Formats: sequence, structure tokens, C-alpha cells
Amino acid sequence: MSIKFKILLFCFIINFIPNLYANSKKIHRINKLLKTIKLPKGFHISLYALAKGARSMDLASNGTLYIGTGGFSNPESVVYKINDYNHDNYAESVKVIARNLDNPNGIAYHKNSLFVAERFRIIRFDKVDKARRVLNKYKVIYSNFPHEYSHSWKVLRIGPDGKLYVPVGAPCNICNTDAKKSTRGKFSRIFRMNLDGSNKIVVARGVRNTVGFDWHPQSKKLWFTDNGRDNLGDNIPPDELNKVSYLNQHFGYPFCHGKSISDPIYGRKIKCNSSSFTKPHQELGPHVASLGMRFYTGKSFPRKYKNQIFIAEHGSWNRSKKIGYRISLVRINHRKQAISYTSFARGWLRKNGTRWGRPVDVEIMADGSMLISDDFMGAIYRIYYRN
Repeated sequence: MSIKFKILLFCFIINFIPNLYANSKKIHRINKLLKTIKLPKGFHISLYALAKGARSMDLASNGTLYIGTGGFSNPESVVYKINDYNHDNYAESVKVIARNLDNPNGIAYHKNSLFVAERFRIIRFDKVDKARRVLNKYKVIYSNFPHEYSHSWKVLRIGPDGKLYVPVGAPCNICNTDAKKSTRGKFSRIFRMNLDGSNKIVVARGVRNTVGFDWHPQSKKLWFTDNGRDNLGDNIPPDELNKVSYLNQHFGYPFCHGKSISDPIYGRKIKCNSSSFTKPHQELGPHVASLGMRFYTGKSFPRKYKNQIFIAEHGSWNRSKKIGYRISLVRINHRKQAISYTSFARGWLRKNGTRWGRPVDVEIMADGSMLISDDFMGAIYRIYYRN
């Protein structure tokens, strides 16, 4: 046995085997915890993959799952590529294909390329379908976003129109950046641009911080979650679920919150029933941290879930009694109006007020099952229906 082989064997033993053991213990722990998740009759949940700091997800046409990471509580700086090659509903291949990025939370796959939204720019990695190792080359698509840190990690989606959509959150809890010439038009907005970064325009404004949006499968209208401001007490304001009906539509921030709450600082001279602001289609729980959302477009769930909205609630962080930490369901009627808001999957928040997981994003698989990312546990779960 050569010295080189002995060295390689030694490195394998001290690195791979301990990690394998640690992962095995974590998998066993998660599978045990998943038994506490409450779901409607006929639904089940299982572990799909381990991915430290997992946040935003996007699926490629070939079934590959790409995952971004980031956020100050989970300062990972990598992008994952995840595959379930043997189709057993557990992804045995979890590879880092990009690292040392600046909060690469937002990702969007398009024709063998992966767009990644960092804190102040969007970059693109090409030829990702066959990538097996870390990619070092990328193209800068857009690099003129503000450098402020508050609400700076971004979501990225490609819309039905083939354009990039990206929000820029408010750089504060509550402030009016449009009152200053130096910051006017830069924050509290959802922007749209071409895939090459050109022709950036405002889609929506008055948006405090959206970390999830999707398009209705039939109307193609953009719907998005929005996180309410802090420090007004436990029970106000609510988070919001909004719908964009026209470009440059204003959704109230920082003047109005929810459907009728005037801000004590910026809403003194503003009427929340003004036609200048659009009220949310659905008020969500106060401080639940509503993040990723998807319309259900699969075929394996019962018919009543078709085109309904699933929202990942990351959970409250400064409320005296924690809420959220679940997947909620907003039902839409035939007029494309929200008619109810209920819990779909819960249990990440224990009865004693401690948490063991924090849902971040929702993704619908080709087989109709639903994936949930959890940046607190560092895992991806799969929810499926089977009577």
C-alpha cells in the first residue's frame, strides 16, 4: 500500500465517516420530529434532503432542485444543486455549485442557466445542468441595487412574460425613503427587468418586504406576501397577501398597514381608505413572517387545492407568544378573490413555545408533491397525498 493511498484513506476516514455519522443522526432526529407535523387527512410529510441554510428554491425542467441560502440568522453563502437520481423521494445528491457569495437567497433557473440574486446584484451561472463542482465563472446581469443590509436578501423569479422579477425591501423597520432625493424610488418596490438586466421598471411600490411571490395560473396576475412592520405590539399589523393589477401600484407602506391601520408616524395625515393605496387581498397573521408562496398547480392533491395558495410562515421573532412556523393555505374563489386563511401544516412550533424548524419557501414538484425548505433545521421536506 503506497504512502499516497494511505494518506487518502486517512483523509477519508477522518472527514467522510464522521460527517456520515452526523448526518445519520440528524436524519433520524428529523424523521422523529416530522411525526409531530399535523396535516389534513391523507397528507404525509417526509425528509427530502439535508441542506444547511436552505431558503429559496427553484426546479429545473429535468427535476434538479436549486437552492439559495442567506439571511443574517443563517449566514450561508452557497448555492446548492440537489438531485434524487434513483427516484425514491429522497435526494441522495446535494452539491455546492457556488460559494463565497453575498447572501445568495434568490435563484431562478432558465434554460441551463441559473440566475442568483445577491444583496446588491444579480449574477448568472451558465451550463449548470451538468455542473458537478463549484462554478467559478459567472456573468453580472445587474449590479446597481442599494448596499443597505436591512431587508436586503432578495427573491428572484422569472415571470410568465419571460422577465426577471426582484424586490428591494425597505432599509428599516419603518421609514419613508421616497421623501429623500438620494433614496427616492430605490426601496420598497418590486422591479421587473429583461433577462440581460436591461429595461428595469417598477411593478409595485409601497411594499415593505416581500420574500415570496407567484403568478395565478389562469389570470397570470402577480400575487405576493408582504411582512408587516414591527414595534406596534403583538397583534398589529398583519402580514399581507397582495395582488398586482397594474404597473406601479401602491400597497400602502409606510403610511398604511393591513386594510385599515394608519402608521402612527407616517400615517397621521393619510387616510388608509384612500384610492391611492391598494388594500391586501388577505390579511395574514401578525408578525408570522410570511415568506415563500406558490399556487398549487400539481395534480396529485385533491381537486379542492387546485390553484390555491400555500404560504411558508417563517414564524414571529419578537412577539411575546410565538405564532407562525407553519404552512398556511389561502383559498381563492372563481373570481380570483381570497376567501379564507387557515393552517395546512403545523408542528414546527412546539406547545411550550420552542421551535425546531422554520419554513421558508414552497415549491411544487412535477409529480404534484410539495417541497418545503427550512433554514433553521437545514432541511427540505416533501408533502404528498396518499389515501
